[in-house]
Amino acid sequence: MVEVLKVSGVTQRFGGLVALEGVSMEVREGEIIGVIGPNGAGKTTLFNCVTGIYKPTEGAVEMLGQDITGWKPHTINRLGFARTFQNMRLFPKMTVLDNVITGMFTRSKAGVISSILQLPAARREMRDMEEKAGEILKIFGLYDLRYEMSTSLPYGPQRELEIARALASDPKLLLLDEPAAGMNEQETERLLNIIKDLQQMGYTILLIEHDMRFVMNICEKIYVLDNGRLIGKGTPAEVKSNPAVIEAYLGRDE
Repeated sequence: MVEVLKVSGVTQRFGGLVALEGVSMEVREGEIIGVIGPNGAGKTTLFNCVTGIYKPTEGAVEMLGQDITGWKPHTINRLGFARTFQNMRLFPKMTVLDNVITGMFTRSKAGVISSILQLPAARREMRDMEEKAGEILKIFGLYDLRYEMSTSLPYGPQRELEIARALASDPKLLLLDEPAAGMNEQETERLLNIIKDLQQMGYTILLIEHDMRFVMNICEKIYVLDNGRLIGKGTPAEVKSNPAVIEAYLGRDE
């Protein structure tokens, strides 16, 4: 399988604080990979290094064999990495449909002037965007709500809408930062099935999640961080039986 993401010995320091230390990982095409660890383990910092929000102090990030270490987030997004965040970042004064359409603008072919003047090429592209956004919303069961304001949706569908917007950029890798955070059991189960469907559609997914049942039921491989270091990796079964992982989550018996 094609290696979509390769992280090699990434270290991230903030002054005297070492948030990540020598972390390496790989994600191959079509996989669902999980990153877990206690609070403060460095999971979101890892995502920020991969997506260009931080430039790693040491190490390298490669996308499809190309070194993208330190590239700007918008460039990395345009090349094919899209992400969601722990805290929702929907556009509250936009409709559900328009929120998804905003995810397409990094790949827009019509120029700014053409769009402002509503020239024929821009109008055609906008019609295409609306159609594509509608198809994405159907995956999440949100199509009938496409003209509602995004903030009028219940909490679970709002989180799904964030994923829908990320999909709009045609990502080669979809990075989900705690997608099930705050969801009830029914919403979490629904999201789990949606992510499985996305994999069947050909998407590659890297996710951070605290819900262990969610991670164990969906990920083929899991990386475990603790205090910025990689302390374990493997299948869900291997990770569950790893003494270092058990200790990180449960603590030592005194």
